[in-house]
Order: sequence, then structure tokens, then C-alpha cells
Amino acid sequence: MSASAVPPPPSTSPIGLPAQTASMGHSGSPRRLVLGSTSPYRRELLQRLQWPFEVAAPAVDETPLPGEAPEALARRLALAKARAVAAIHPDALVIGSDQVADLDGQPLSKPGDHARAVAQLRAMRGRTVIFHTALAVVCEATGFEAHDLARIEVRFRPLSDEEIEHYLRAEQPYDCAGSAKAEGLGISLLEAIVSDDPTALIGLPLIRTCQLLRQAGLSLPSATPSASAPAATPAFSSPASGDRL
Repeated sequence: MSASAVPPPPSTSPIGLPAQTASMGHSGSPRRLVLGSTSPYRRELLQRLQWPFEVAAPAVDETPLPGEAPEALARRLALAKARAVAAIHPDALVIGSDQVADLDGQPLSKPGDHARAVAQLRAMRGRTVIFHTALAVVCEATGFEAHDLARIEVRFRPLSDEEIEHYLRAEQPYDCAGSAKAEGLGISLLEAIVSDDPTALIGLPLIRTCQLLRQAGLSLPSATPSASAPAATPAFSSPASGDRL
């Protein structure tokens, strides 16, 4: 694991409390888990951990800083999203994540429309693109804060314009970094994927998510706090668009 934050000792939280205590709220029940993202992709991935969570929209400007490298951008935005939601839900464990595609050191953002998606895929065909998927977990009540990043190498086939057009019309991946929706038809555009965290390319590296949640005191796998708890509920209103925030 290549965590960017200095993690606490395995048995303690950042403020010196036992990890089990750090994961408990004021009532003695487990802390709420909040996904600081409106992305349906991340929501679906987090549901695999079988722990109830809420969804909150992070109010974060995703504009890159001048000269900011793709990896640094992903790390900064993941942490900013987690902090923004934690400020509103200070007693919860908040997950923030961001993904930036990297072609020759230049960030490729969500295309937003068909013309930009065509340009991105033409630039990436026959090339290896690095996708940086950053992750942060923050709990304001305990002072816990840690983050990590998964690096995914994606090798694209030498795509024809016709293949690009067919793919974009079928998937419309305009909310995906680099126009690459590998969980759908986008997988047909690729020659290879190299990653040590299989779900990272979709938008949330679950191996690293579990590692950071364990550091924060939430042990997984574990018995859920309530068998009837919903898998994902909105913590407050979120944008109508389903992009990968």
C-alpha cells in the first residue's frame, strides 16, 4: 500500500483512542458512513461492502491548478471532497474519491459532450493511458484523515473512427474521465489493464477503501449495525446529473 498520509498505529486512532472507540458515535453505535460522491458508479461499488451508507454531494471546484500534475489533481480533489462533506457531517466517516486520466502528463477530464469524447479517444488510441484514482477517508470528530491512490495502466487498441463513433453512440460516456467506461462497452476498446486494485478503474478502489476504513476503526468484513438499514440513502440533495463526482 502506498498511502500518502501517515497512518496511525493499527490499534489506535489519530487522537490516541482505541480504534474501536474511534469508530463509534456519541450514542455508542457505529459511526455513520457517508460517500462524498453523487457518482452512481461509486455508489454501486461501495454497496459491495455490505455496510449501510449515505450519499452526499461534495461542493468542490474541480478546476486544475496551473501546472498541476494529474496525480496531484486526483489526490487534492479526493481529499477536498471528503473534507467538504465531513464539515457538514462531522461525526461520520466520509469517503471522497476522484479519478483523473493521464496522457503524457496531461490530465484528461470528463469530456462532457460527444465532440470532446471523440477527440480524447482519438488521442488515446494505440496508447497507454494512466488513470489515477485517488481516495480519502476523513472523520472530523476524531481528527482522522488518510488518503491513498491507485494507479491503473490502460492500453487502448488502435481504434478506427468508426469504432469510436459506435462506442460513443452506444455508451455516451461523457461523465467518465477520458471517455473510458470499462465496466460497459468500453472494455472492447482495450488491449490490457494493469492494476493492483480491480475496481479502481471504475471509480473507487475497494481494496484501498477497506484498508483506510480499517485504519479509521471500521472493521470489514463485519456484521452490519442494522440488517434493515438501507444500502445507500442521500444525506442531502445532490445534483441531478449522474457524473463521477
